[in-house]
Amino acid sequence: MSAARPKRIALIHALRHSPPPIEAAFARLWPGQVLMNLLDDSLSADLAREGALTPRMTERFLTLARYAAGTGADAILFTCSAFGPCIEACARDLAPLPVLKPNEAMIEEAITRGKRIGLLVTFQGTIPSMTPEFPAGITVVSKVAEGGLAALDAGDVATHDRLAEEAARELADCDAIALGQFSLARAKPLVERATGKPVLTTPDSAVLKLRRLLGG
Repeated sequence: MSAARPKRIALIHALRHSPPPIEAAFARLWPGQVLMNLLDDSLSADLAREGALTPRMTERFLTLARYAAGTGADAILFTCSAFGPCIEACARDLAPLPVLKPNEAMIEEAITRGKRIGLLVTFQGTIPSMTPEFPAGITVVSKVAEGGLAALDAGDVATHDRLAEEAARELADCDAIALGQFSLARAKPLVERATGKPVLTTPDSAVLKLRRLLGG
């Protein structure tokens, strides 16, 4: 039996910290695929400055997604969790090509763990975008690890991880904890230690869902 052709997966990022954790998750959970990284790190800065998603922002996402599709991608995974409506527009535009929001697979997994889910983020803009993605009947308790993203931007991963661990302690009464940034995945062991609860990361859940969708 011949080996299956490797899948071409386009990864579209709005933070420069996002490629390493998703590449690591592919290497661990579905190695051998052809990964393509597209990065526009002005997206998150523009969103923080404008304070809301705009039609112009959606157009920028459509441009990136159409470019990725044009390279022959079998699927597109966005890794930026603050842009849900923009990504939904891309999914409609490119259907039936699989276009995944960064959180959807993790949320599907999280709600099997209980009704009260902690959401730990380092980017405030993730909360208003991501919270509505959880289904009715789920209580989402969100917490920002203040200063975590700035520490990561400065290359201080130890401070980033410590701030994530400290913030997570306030979520210890939840059934499970979802890490809302791809860049937070590195702190998973510390958050597990701080809370004693199941901790889900966006990269791992997303890779496993893509593998199921594409028959890997």
